[in-house]
Amino acid sequence: MKSGIHPKYADTTITCSCGAVYEVGSTKANLRVEICSRCHPFYTGERQRIVDTGGRVERFKRRYGL
Repeated sequence: MKSGIHPKYADTTITCSCGAVYEVGSTKANLRVEICSRCHPFYTGERQRIVDTGGRVERFKRRYGL
């Protein structure tokens, strides 16, 4: 590699909001992510639960007369 043109590559820690910690190599230092393979519904097999907050379904039914 040509010296002086590449970013510094070092070991870093990635921390997820679920508490999972991963050690990887990166050009950035200590990253925080909201979701990872340990807590993502696609990987865990859990389905996403949709909660009707604010009466969206009722408002839709009133608007379209259903």
